[in-house]
Amino acid sequence: MTSYPRTERSGARPDVYPPDAHPTGNGAVDDGVYPTEDGHTGTRQFTGVREGHLEQRMTGGPRTSDGLDTAAQTVDRRIADPAPLGLGAFALTTFVLSVFNAGWLAESLEVVVLPLALFYGGIAQMLAGMWEFKKGNTFGATAFSSFGAFWLSYAAYAKFVLPGIQSHPDAYKATGLFLLAWSIFAAMLFFAAIRISGALALVFATATAAFVLLTLGKFGQNTSLTHLGGIMGFATAGCAWYTAWAGIMNDTWKRTVLPILEIGRRG
Repeated sequence: MTSYPRTERSGARPDVYPPDAHPTGNGAVDDGVYPTEDGHTGTRQFTGVREGHLEQRMTGGPRTSDGLDTAAQTVDRRIADPAPLGLGAFALTTFVLSVFNAGWLAESLEVVVLPLALFYGGIAQMLAGMWEFKKGNTFGATAFSSFGAFWLSYAAYAKFVLPGIQSHPDAYKATGLFLLAWSIFAAMLFFAAIRISGALALVFATATAAFVLLTLGKFGQNTSLTHLGGIMGFATAGCAWYTAWAGIMNDTWKRTVLPILEIGRRG
């Protein structure tokens, strides 16, 4: 706490006040507008006396809707919204992989997915998740970081693991288990997304359906179900692209150009 010279006030005991302080009328003393640690401005008030020192309270500046006051939980509005980046990375990589899951191109060309899964679906989406942590968005941080890890792990599995186990008669079960675990996680995110917006809920509803179809297709070695999973993947990519586009357009135009059917405020 900053110390100031002692002054006398109306016969009261000596207290510590800054030279430019003035009473606010509620027992506190306001000494003007000061920059806060995150670059915003706020008023600094001194409330109460203890052992000759005044307790300082910082007010003003950005706050989260639920009043969290730690540095890690305060929204920094100087950071751009990372959600369109995360959704765009998820959409594009899902779209390309779905082309092969739907059987529209030969499996021998599926390697084109790997660099996208590594750099865009993986790294770019992981970065979006880290920025969501900075902005205090628990859902976005969890979803983007996790699906960024999904694409990184998919690239590693397809490149380094799968070639070594393809000759095993139960290799399809390993892939099915991989998909099943992500089906469960996508469903968890869906139940949280329905509290945020209709567009985001639709992203995770279709993603869950796609994962489930791909899981059933892999465990049952059913090509038709895998193709249906690929088609549902196109729906997932379309919903994610729309939601990303809405985020970009609405922020750029500073008004609602593309509605996302917002249900609740993320906090």
